[in-house]
Amino acid sequence: MELMKRMSSCTVSAAASGTWVLGDLTVNRIGFGTMRLPQTGPALVPDATPRDREQAIAVLRRAVELGVNHIDTAAFYFSRLRSANELINSALAPYADDLVIATKVGPARDASGEWARSARPDQLRGQVEENLRQLGRDHLDVVNLRIMGQSSISEHFGALTELRNAGLIRHLGLSNARLEHLNQAQAIAPVVCVQNRYGIDSPDGGVMFRACAARGIAFVPFFSIAGQGREAGAVRAEHDEVRAVARAHEVSSAQVRLAWILQQGGHMLAIPGTGNPDHLVDNVAAGALRLADEELQLLNSIGHRAS
Repeated sequence: MELMKRMSSCTVSAAASGTWVLGDLTVNRIGFGTMRLPQTGPALVPDATPRDREQAIAVLRRAVELGVNHIDTAAFYFSRLRSANELINSALAPYADDLVIATKVGPARDASGEWARSARPDQLRGQVEENLRQLGRDHLDVVNLRIMGQSSISEHFGALTELRNAGLIRHLGLSNARLEHLNQAQAIAPVVCVQNRYGIDSPDGGVMFRACAARGIAFVPFFSIAGQGREAGAVRAEHDEVRAVARAHEVSSAQVRLAWILQQGGHMLAIPGTGNPDHLVDNVAAGALRLADEELQLLNSIGHRAS
């Protein structure tokens, strides 16, 4: 009861962040990432502590109630007892017509949670079908090829294009990509989004997000709140500049980071992830936060120091 009481206190909708069109699918620019949903503490580690199932399902349902219609997931997002895809299926099926679920293929983890070899092109169909089974769908809205250091992705992206042509996938994207990867992929099929690490203190993604803007492709940053903490979360001390802007607006540092991301361009889509109901409503509310030019300049100075 106390959980639902806290979660009902926010009225800010994800629609306040504006919209973007992924291929032919309109989404609000504040979405939801599920990497942190199956466990508490660091994500994607074998000994992760499973999150309370009721809480995880409640967070997913509340996200949709708050206007989130872009959910990011992957079959390799799981802990010992929890799978992000299964939680999504349990919480949200039958799915709303406007709900867009984006997943990733390429990497794989074995049943113990240890990382296995990345998929070969001929193994991608099995990963796509795994996502379909877990989500309970007959097609996937968006599939991102997660690149694991290879220089050429043409065979992998070609294999996904065949699955798109067969009707299993609606749109294709890339994750952890360099500009040459984007060029290779676009020579084969349209790319609707690129997921790369980017944030106030991760300025090295600027080349890609500018290329995406010029080509009309959504840029979807990950670790935009966690920063250098990556899978472990926001575990490092926050920058003084971020805390100063947060105090001025009486908001959290995470909200400032998300607002900064959204104000970098209309093609920027944020997918903050959390299993905490209070953090969820804060993240969605960040879509309504507007930073002044001088505040953006102050925050930009962090990236200049890091570069």
